[in-house]
Amino acid sequence: MVEAYVLVQTAVGRAGQVSAALASLAGVSLAESVTGPYDVVVRVRVAAIDELGPLVAERIAGVPGITRTVTCTIIPG
Repeated sequence: MVEAYVLVQTAVGRAGQVSAALASLAGVSLAESVTGPYDVVVRVRVAAIDELGPLVAERIAGVPGITRTVTCTIIPG
């Protein structure tokens, strides 16, 4: 299992719509609007590392209103 946080910047006023759309995607376990340099924080979970790229680059980044993403893979402790 591979988990990561995806930090999302959105167009002005779109954080709520974006977080709701992201929450419905397969592989997304949490999507919340936040304050600070990012507008939405998403936690994702996939079976293998090779599934992470397509999830972020195609499905997450494809949500209307997203302007930028940064992916932080969780390192198991």
